[in-house]
Amino acid sequence: MSTILDKIVVTKRFEIDTAKRAVSEAALRERLGDAPPRRDFFAALSAPGPIKLIAEVKKASPSVGLIRADFDPVAIAKTYAAHGAACLSVLTDEPYFQGRLEYLAAIRAAVDLPLLRKDFILDTYQLVEARLAGADAVLLIAECLDDCNLRKLHNAALELGLAPLVELYEPANLPRVLAAGATLIGVNNRDLRTFDVDFEHTLRIRRDVPDDCILVGESGIRTRADVEKLEAAGVDAILVGESLMREPDIGAAVDRLLGR
Repeated sequence: MSTILDKIVVTKRFEIDTAKRAVSEAALRERLGDAPPRRDFFAALSAPGPIKLIAEVKKASPSVGLIRADFDPVAIAKTYAAHGAACLSVLTDEPYFQGRLEYLAAIRAAVDLPLLRKDFILDTYQLVEARLAGADAVLLIAECLDDCNLRKLHNAALELGLAPLVELYEPANLPRVLAAGATLIGVNNRDLRTFDVDFEHTLRIRRDVPDDCILVGESGIRTRADVEKLEAAGVDAILVGESLMREPDIGAAVDRLLGR
C-alpha cells in the first residue's frame, strides 16, 4: 500500500517533468550568473551560543490541512528575523503544503537571513531553481533517495553553493547519510510515511551522530522545555514551523521558544 510520502514523490516527479518541458535545466543554468549572493547557512547554525532556530514559513501540511489562514510569507519572515531566528525554512511544495518558490524569492528580497528551500528534492533541476530563487540551502530527504542520488544531489548542491541539509527518519539511514558526505544532518521526528510524530526520536538518534556534524531536530517541537531538552542532549539547531505558525502572535511565540 502506498504511503503519503510515496504519493508526494509521484506528484513531484510529474511536476519536475512538466517544469523541464517548459524550461530546460540548461536554460536555467545559463541564468545562474544572476543568482543572488550566497549567505552562509552552515555558519549561521554552527556559530557559538545557544541552540539555533530555523523558523519555518509554512501555510499547510497534508496531515493537518491549512495551518494559517492569514498567511503573509514576507511578513512572517520579517517577524522571525526580528525575534532571533538564525535561518529561515520556506516550504515551496504547492500540491501538499500550499507553498510556492515565489514565496522564497520574495522573502529573499525582504530579509537578510540564510534561507532553506524546504521541498522534496529529487532532481538537480530543483537545486538550480532553488539557487536562482535565492536559497542558500536545500533539504535532501534520505527516505526519498537511493544511495547514488543522495550522493549526487549532495555534491551538486555544494557545487551550486547550496548547503545540503540531509534529513533522515529511519535510524538505518544514518550510515547512508554520512557516507554521502553530509555534515549538516536533520532528524525528523515525523515519519513521512504516516505523518505520526515522536519528539524523542531525535534524542534517540543523537548519540550516533558524529560530534563534528551539525545536528538539527525537526518536527514536534512546541515548548521551551522541548528546546531545553534537545539543547542539553547536544542538538545544535531546531527546525520549527507548525507550532509557531498556529500562534496569533508569532513573534511572542518565538521569544517563548527561545527563552527570551
